[in-house]
Amino acid sequence: MRNLEWKSRLADLADAERIAQAIGATFGGDLYQFDTYFHAAGGRLKLRATGGGNGELIFYQRPEDAPTRWSDYFKAPVASPDVLRAVLTRALGVRARVEKTRRLYLYRGARIHLDRVTRLGTFVEFEVPTMADADADAETGGGTGPGGDAEAARATMRELMQAFGLTAGDAITASYGEMIADLR
Repeated sequence: MRNLEWKSRLADLADAERIAQAIGATFGGDLYQFDTYFHAAGGRLKLRATGGGNGELIFYQRPEDAPTRWSDYFKAPVASPDVLRAVLTRALGVRARVEKTRRLYLYRGARIHLDRVTRLGTFVEFEVPTMADADADAETGGGTGPGGDAEAARATMRELMQAFGLTAGDAITASYGEMIADLR
């Protein structure tokens, strides 16, 4: 799968929540996420524990040189994240651990994340999912239609950035894992 992504610091989560509601975004829930980032060649590998004994393993690749960027990701559900974390820690080593609470809003197929990250602060993150090129070709006839149109994703991203009063200068290109690792 593929996301168009944006992230920036946010001084006031309550104000951001009011903006999300004002543009008609739907509340998607409050999430607890504990991410363990492992050393991996050619991308990032993290194990996300979500509480209740469930989680997911996520591998993603993205450029770090643009404020709005495409991220290609692959994920698999994990029934025993604590056991898998122990195995991956021994095999690959841990880069960073990130604990956060996330308030999720959904807007025209996009995900608005209002994040409170332990040791880092508060952030807003937008993810506009589309299909990876090969997936889009197979499922939508060349990347058109729901989830396949890159230009529609860019338009949604511009709309969100404008609604939240964000500019390219506000962007953070590092992952939370990299930001935590930099604190050491």
